[in-house]
Amino acid sequence: MSLFSRRQALAQAVGAAMWGGAALGASADPYPSRRIRLVIPYAAGGSGDQIGRPWAEKIGELLGPVVVENIGGAGGAIGCAAVLHEAPDGYSLLLGNVSTQVIGPLSSTRPSYDPIADFRAVYRLISTALAFAVHPSLPVRNLSELIAYAKAHPGTLSYGTPGVGTGNHLVGEMFKQQGGIPDLVHVPYRGMGPATNDLIGGQIGMVIAVISGQLLELARAGKIRIIAVTSERRLSAEPELPTAIEQGMPDLKYEGWFGLFVARATADEIVARIAQATRQAMADPALQEIYRSQGLEPDADSSPDKFERLVEDEYARLAPIIRSIGLKQN
Repeated sequence: MSLFSRRQALAQAVGAAMWGGAALGASADPYPSRRIRLVIPYAAGGSGDQIGRPWAEKIGELLGPVVVENIGGAGGAIGCAAVLHEAPDGYSLLLGNVSTQVIGPLSSTRPSYDPIADFRAVYRLISTALAFAVHPSLPVRNLSELIAYAKAHPGTLSYGTPGVGTGNHLVGEMFKQQGGIPDLVHVPYRGMGPATNDLIGGQIGMVIAVISGQLLELARAGKIRIIAVTSERRLSAEPELPTAIEQGMPDLKYEGWFGLFVARATADEIVARIAQATRQAMADPALQEIYRSQGLEPDADSSPDKFERLVEDEYARLAPIIRSIGLKQN
């Protein structure tokens, strides 16, 4: 039995003992019988909204009303904790990602939750890439020029992310290490929305952001300049944007994801119901087009088991990278 399997088995046993009554009580009534809450663990206006709100609107046709709540801070940890503080009855869902379920807990010196033991994966909604976006006044148009500029102006260039321990932050640290620019300054925000606003206003020179429709529109309008994306191939929605791999940085490949999570002790039948309805929603061409227009790739073939394995694999893959670059957060 693997480490993750042992941890899951233990968590399920503990969860059954602690929450058995609540879970049984929840399953006694048809699910759902009241409003569902989707927690987006970032400030409003960021990529979490671009992903979670279209799902919530569509799933409302299948499961009933879903209220979306943005609870940002601590790289997503506060929103994660908010879900865990509720009963594991399927009425409080988390829109988690690589940052909240892998990178944050691995890099934290005092993690407030265990992403494997405390959460259960339900369904991956989308996969996505990150973008290196700069203010138009910055005289760079590719990663090589960015590295040269940072070295010529040590300590003056900063980059914004939605928080310490996010995938955005990890990619920033990887870029610093691979580019040999240790004094590139990281500025953590409570979400990507505030960081992007400061980029537009010139308060920071660069952001490392999840590709979104809003980000692409800002680039088309000339308010920001995207100089690289971290996907393996160019985006179908914006094929003129070069990848980091094309620019001579093959180790800067990073593809993230967003998906649904519930507390580990949530009953199997409830998890299956959410996953089934989500699979039906994700098969809708209109919802798929909403995501693809933002540079996101919808997943119409996910499941709790597939998503669970993906999280475990990413946990194992990224752990040595995080250790090698010394990424730590309190």
